[in-house]
Amino acid sequence: MKKTDAKKALTSKNPAELQTELEALLKEQFGLRMQAATQQLQDNSKLKTVRRGIARARTLIHQKRPA
Repeated sequence: MKKTDAKKALTSKNPAELQTELEALLKEQFGLRMQAATQQLQDNSKLKTVRRGIARARTLIHQKRPA
């Protein structure tokens, strides 16, 4: 999936769905950090991708929050 497709998929979600997506990304990040700590992580770029996904989800949650 291209980055633009992932962004469009996130922007179409409501805040509750974004919150569940954020929780899933945070759990994934934790698992990747544990793999990195135990020298089991094969793809280091996955950490960067997940971290940016978390930032995107948090940004959209704050943007969709009522003012």
